[in-house]
Amino acid sequence: MLLRLISSSLAWLRDQASAKAEDALIAVLAAGPIPQHVAFILDGNRRYARSKGMHVKQGHTDGFYTLRKMLEICIKLEVRCVSAYAFSIENFKRSPEEVTALMDLAEEKLLELCQRGDILDQYGIRLVVVGHRDMLPERVLAAAEKAENMTKNNNRAIFNLCMPYTSRDEIATAVQSVIQSRLDDDADDTSLTPDHSEITAEEIDAHLMTSVAGSPPLDILVRSSGVKRLSDYMLWQCSEDTQLQFSSTYWPEFGIWDFVPMILDYQRKVWSKA
Repeated sequence: MLLRLISSSLAWLRDQASAKAEDALIAVLAAGPIPQHVAFILDGNRRYARSKGMHVKQGHTDGFYTLRKMLEICIKLEVRCVSAYAFSIENFKRSPEEVTALMDLAEEKLLELCQRGDILDQYGIRLVVVGHRDMLPERVLAAAEKAENMTKNNNRAIFNLCMPYTSRDEIATAVQSVIQSRLDDDADDTSLTPDHSEITAEEIDAHLMTSVAGSPPLDILVRSSGVKRLSDYMLWQCSEDTQLQFSSTYWPEFGIWDFVPMILDYQRKVWSKA
């Protein structure tokens, strides 16, 4: 009994010391230039689970807790917008069992995020579900809309939860929105000559789902697990000045010590341009 009490006390002290060190590190980093928009490709959940002898669902669950942690770190750094590639449209091609498990997890965690005092409420974060929403099961869509509605007045930061999403779908949807907007304008004012001018890049950019949500330009895109490709994620947004960062760490094990070198690299590049 005494040994168990001492062990738990030491673990508590270790956790407290680690939290204090993390807060101090964040404070130092925050003194320099900070990216306004960071996006994460949450890769490696399944390989992590297999490497630990776990069920795949547990890997995705652990990955969610990493996402919460990284969202909190970003908000403490005063990052204005965080985007996460949670579920690709292509993921619907996985086994029905895995897709169902992922949708169950999404519903559970979205409802958890809705709770008063949870991370979105605590830090004043507005949740936006970005993607082809009508592909979601009704129960998941209802949970997403509930979370969005409960956080719609939060204005400290934006959290784009991309699901189900692909960049090609987002760009195609933006083009369709531009065309529909022009058709609506022509219908509202019949005295005007129909607008047959070319669609511009600026128009498409303004109609992207992330732009409609109010997201600033993407500064850093991070992919975990050692894979070096974008996998149809934010191809338009990262076509200019975005810094691409790749980590060999599986997403559930990704943490502040993986993230710090990326922030330092961003700061170094900003200072070099000054």
